Formats: sequence, C-alpha cells, structure tokens
Amino acid sequence: MSMFRKLSLAAIALCGVSAAALWGLTSPTWLDGEAVAALGPGDPVKGERMFWAGGCASCHARPKSQGAAQLELVGGVELKTSFGVFVAPNISQDVEDGIGGWSEADFANAVLKGVSPAGRHYYPAFPYPSYARMQPADVADLFAFMKTLPAVSGKAPDHELSFPFNIRRGIGLWKLLYVDSAPVIALGEAASEPERLGRYLVEGPGHCGECHSPRGFIGGTDESRWLAGAVAAEGEGVVPNITSGEGGIGSWSEADIAGYLETGFTPDFDSVGGSMVEVQKNMAKLSAEDRQAIAAYLKAVPPHPNGYPPRNQPES
Repeated sequence: MSMFRKLSLAAIALCGVSAAALWGLTSPTWLDGEAVAALGPGDPVKGERMFWAGGCASCHARPKSQGAAQLELVGGVELKTSFGVFVAPNISQDVEDGIGGWSEADFANAVLKGVSPAGRHYYPAFPYPSYARMQPADVADLFAFMKTLPAVSGKAPDHELSFPFNIRRGIGLWKLLYVDSAPVIALGEAASEPERLGRYLVEGPGHCGECHSPRGFIGGTDESRWLAGAVAAEGEGVVPNITSGEGGIGSWSEADIAGYLETGFTPDFDSVGGSMVEVQKNMAKLSAEDRQAIAAYLKAVPPHPNGYPPRNQPES
C-alpha cells in the first residue's frame, strides 16, 4: 500500500472518529432513573409558587393578559433577537397543541435538561440554563399545578432562525459550556437561610440572570459579571444592574428591594417599566418571605459595574 493511500485512509478514519465524537457531544441527555424517581407525585398548591416564581405566564400567556387569562398558556409571544425570532410555544393542557399528553418525566426533562419528548434540544430562549438549578421536587410540584390549568387549542408558529442557528443539534455543544446545575454564587458557611433561599429563587426558577447578566457572542451568560445588567435581547434598551456596584442598586436596602417586588415602586417613587412589569406582577404573588429572601440574596451578590456599554448621550 502506498504512503498516499495510507495517509488518505488515516485521514478518513480520523474524520469518522471526529464526526462520531461530535455526534456524541451534541446528543441530548435525559434524566436518569434515580432523578426521575426523585420527582415524586407533585403538589399543585406548592407548584403555584413555582409557576409565579418561574414567570411561566409572562412568555406563554397572551400579551397583557390579566386574571384567569394569565393561566391560558397558548403561547405565541415573540422574542426578537440577533439570532432570529423565538416564539413561545403553547404549554397549555391541550393534547394536540400543548403539553397535555406529556408525562411528568417529559416535563422534567424539558425543564431541567432542555430536551423535548421527541429528543430534540430546546433553544435557550426557554431559560432551562437557570431551571437546571431547580430541585426535582419543585419541578414535580410545578407539573402538578400545570395539570390543573385549562387546555387551549392553537399551535404557536415556528421560530424564524437563519443558518447556523436553525441547527438544533449544535445546541448540545452550547449546553456543555453554559448549562450547569451548580449555584453561580458560592455563599459562605455564615450565609443566612434567607440568602440561601433567595439564591435558589433568583438563580433557579426566577432566572433573573437570563436578562440581568451580560452575554457573550454566542449567547452564553457571563457569570463573572453576574446580574451586572446587560443590553436587552430585543431593541436598543438595557436591562439594569441589580448588584451593589456602580450604576446598580447599592443604595437600596433589603426592604426597598422587597417593597419594589411587591408594589412596583422604587425607593424614589418611580414605577416599574418595560418587560419588568410582568416580572414584578409575578413576584407580587409570592410570599413576603420569598421576596425578602430575594432581597437578602441580591445584597449578598458581589458588586459589579454596569455590564453594558455606556449609552450615547444626546448632543448639547
């Protein structure tokens, strides 16, 4: 056999091995049997807390829904980003168009692993990188509550994404970089119980870092500047810094933060605006203890200067 032929065969073999390795690295992963068993039967009363903490209605109900309409999770809300347009799906109990036919394990794999029942990666516009930090029992409770909600027919449109973002398989590599169940902020042994509860609510179901932290060029959260504020995913606005760093909320007390989450008013009597309006409405449905815990955690987060470029000032 000639040297050229040997080299050619070696190159083909190397390509084959590399392709197999890439296929394996990008493969969806599911919860193992032990994790599924840990889900438990779920409590719908406890699950309502997770529903509001997780902001499910903000994306999956019709825009500006009020009252009972917030529980009609027909989807269709569009998130227009630099990667394309992501459309929130129907997650009502409709068997055909929603998730009415899902098992508890299907739901848990979607929330904790970002994988559909058909074995496809979900795009991280669905904030499973944060939900991955949730406790299995809380996911089971959320599923139990979701089962009590109405079935609403109507299939949401598909995402509108250009190449290469329309290749879902590549999300497998993205997940290796950016999906981790470990807490972002390592609280010390002296941390209070409210701080620990607040960390769980903010970093997990509340997914606050998804909007309030800067992102890299492939869309991953920059945890070195956790909650430092960011350029908004849509439009030209910014999401504020909620650390105690320069430009943040260092002058706010824990009571100020908890009060804002309850009422929507800042310490200087300004009111909540933009996409935070819906978030604040969700936070207002939590207990005072939960809101106080969120405030305690935010005051414990390391301070960072604003995580977005300075906004252009109008010429004088």
